[in-house]
Amino acid sequence: MRVVSLFSGAGGLDLGFKMAGHEIVWADDLYEDAVETYRNNIGNHIVCRDIAEIKTEDIPECDIIIGGFPCQGFSVANMNRYVGDERNELYKQLLRVVGEKKPKFFMAENVKGIKNLDKGKIFEMILKDFAGIGYKVKHEVMNAADYGVPQTRQRVIIIGVREDVDFDYIFPVPTHDKEGRYDRNRWVSVGEAMSAIPNPDEPNDLPNHVYSKYKLQFNGYLGHRPLDPGKPAPTVTARGDNKGGVVILPHPNGQRRMSCREVAAVQSFPLDYEFAGNNSSVYRQIGNAVPPLLGFAIADVFNSYKGEMK
Repeated sequence: MRVVSLFSGAGGLDLGFKMAGHEIVWADDLYEDAVETYRNNIGNHIVCRDIAEIKTEDIPECDIIIGGFPCQGFSVANMNRYVGDERNELYKQLLRVVGEKKPKFFMAENVKGIKNLDKGKIFEMILKDFAGIGYKVKHEVMNAADYGVPQTRQRVIIIGVREDVDFDYIFPVPTHDKEGRYDRNRWVSVGEAMSAIPNPDEPNDLPNHVYSKYKLQFNGYLGHRPLDPGKPAPTVTARGDNKGGVVILPHPNGQRRMSCREVAAVQSFPLDYEFAGNNSSVYRQIGNAVPPLLGFAIADVFNSYKGEMK
């Protein structure tokens, strides 16, 4: 498929679609460091502009529009969230572009917390909005750990199929299971994911293999909980101060924070995927990303569509 990507960030979702064999023809994000990361790893087809200022006629024709629209206003990690948060309106830009470009499909990603904002009324409104522009809409909460990501990251995935398109999107069957049941692989542990990564304090040539010096203090709060190396990591977040420290996951050894490279591995980015910007920016880009392996699982389903493409 020809893919247009909105709110592309550092390119995790786009990388997953590329891994599934699709072609990203255009992408957009407003965060300069993330755009530089994207260009260095995926391609020059990304523009660094506010999507609200871009006319739909300037966006190429495509088969699908994808986007993990900004979620800070929806996230349960945002204790100050409220219905009127202006960031909650950013999904309407995705709605606008989908409504005017009319691709065969769209795919939207967001945090699990979006479903219970204002007792579910906001999520219901979003689904009705997309149905109202001519799409059959379905959604599911997907756990990245079920698809080989060494992280228990739950995200709502919304799939839209244009009403005149004969295709029933079936959400991918998990390839992994917590206990390795149903002839599936066991969840990938954080220890396994980092087994090939050397100590950042020793000579190495891995990009972004530096870590926050923010002090470890295990008190049960987010970013201050010990990690079991035999289990997937908890959700990597993008929260934190400008120094990039307070919510960076601790290393399983309990002696330091994870390096940017290690957090990227927990998000299933390849070891040679290089991020631009300072440590704080890199941590934030990684935390905001869709894990590429989750993106691949979602994207691979579209390979079963046998209709005509652009």
